[in-house]
Amino acid sequence: MLKRIVSMVVAGLTALSLSGCLVAESRFLKKVEEADSLTKELIDLKQKHEQLTAANTALKAEYEKLNGKTAGLTKDKQELEEVLKAKSDTLSRSISDLRQKVDALEAENSALKNEIIELQKVKEEKVKEVSSTYEKLLQNMKSEIAQGQVTISELRGKLTVNMEAAILFDSGKAEVKQDGLAILNKMVDTLKSVNDRAIRIEGHTDNVQIIGALTRIFPTNWELSAARAINVARYLQQQGLDPAVLSAAAFGEYKPVADNNTKEGRAKNRRIEITLVAKD
Repeated sequence: MLKRIVSMVVAGLTALSLSGCLVAESRFLKKVEEADSLTKELIDLKQKHEQLTAANTALKAEYEKLNGKTAGLTKDKQELEEVLKAKSDTLSRSISDLRQKVDALEAENSALKNEIIELQKVKEEKVKEVSSTYEKLLQNMKSEIAQGQVTISELRGKLTVNMEAAILFDSGKAEVKQDGLAILNKMVDTLKSVNDRAIRIEGHTDNVQIIGALTRIFPTNWELSAARAINVARYLQQQGLDPAVLSAAAFGEYKPVADNNTKEGRAKNRRIEITLVAKD
């Protein structure tokens, strides 16, 4: 009986022992699995850490690079701002200078316009004066004009009295004959009234050369045309015209107004021209 009880106790203890071993082994295996899982997770985390570290290093390098560029851009920006400010100041000064020049030019233009207006008025007055002189001479010399011995022309304020030499001089002579003096007298009062104009007396001849004894006095047509112009100028001076406005010019045969191959043409070329010209 006792033996049976002992056997039963031993059997119970053996069962309990086997049961405890199984429980411990199960827990161990579970812990091993957990350790393996943690080890794997640790390995994954280390790999991620390494990747993140590498990425962080790259980002830091990129940051430094960008930071360097930013510093350079900031410096460039400052330099550009300084350049722009300098240019802006220069442009402002230039604009100010140009405005002053424009104002000065506008003032000058205004003054010039006023001068032009005044000059235009003076010109108009002179044109009126010449026109008045023209009308008076036409009236005083209408008989000579009618006979074709005298022509009077007015062009752009220039007035010219053209007289055939035959009404003033005898052939081959330079002294003004009495009939010629009478014709010149018709112009004296009108010429005296001319203001701000010079009076030029021009002598002209045909192309027939001087021959014989007359060449001792007038070697060429130059001398004949000069002597005739001077004698007319001298007579006008004697009648009271200011000698300062008188001048005499000789052209000989070199400014013909007609054909020297005809008698009529040569007669037109032998002439005295009295011209009103602007004073020097």
